[in-house]
Amino acid sequence: MRLGVLALQGAFIEHEQALQRLGVDFTEIRQLADLEHEYTNKNCKLDGLIIPGGESTVQGKLLHDLELFQPIQELIQHDMPVFGTCAGLLLLAEKISNDERCHLATMHITAMRNAYGRQLGSFFTEAEFKGLGKIPMTFIRAPYITEVASDVEVLAEVNGKIVAARQGKQLVTAFHPELHNDQHYNDAVHAYFLQMINE
Repeated sequence: MRLGVLALQGAFIEHEQALQRLGVDFTEIRQLADLEHEYTNKNCKLDGLIIPGGESTVQGKLLHDLELFQPIQELIQHDMPVFGTCAGLLLLAEKISNDERCHLATMHITAMRNAYGRQLGSFFTEAEFKGLGKIPMTFIRAPYITEVASDVEVLAEVNGKIVAARQGKQLVTAFHPELHNDQHYNDAVHAYFLQMINE
């Protein structure tokens, strides 16, 4: 298995460290040439893509500036598995309720950016994640999901707000699972994504 990690901005190194712990090969996607390098006879050699947390508007602009937007959008539309955390969730959301902009818009969800406001801009909790039990969740100026379509499965909620969901081969979390690597947790959400790819 070989994954791509979008490495334009944000917490991509922590995702790479999680993949290393799980023994998964990966490559950084920083420019169009990195993505093109993964093609053989028009077939992409990547088994999935991770879009990290960071600043969604910056990442969205860089995707366009670096001519990565369309090829990545097309890969996801053609069922390449993708895992977006925090800003990655916003990039994948079909609609952002408090922002006129949308980005890749491949997932049938509506999200709210910076949803927790200043007082709870960053916080930690533990909550149930479907199929994994209770896991640690760190939120950093996080969004949450306000609406999901019928083809979207809700995987986790915190205080009545949807913070993780899945649609086919697309997985999103409002929190940062890459920040937890203790023995008990064991990179469970990344392992869940790998299981999705293998299904």
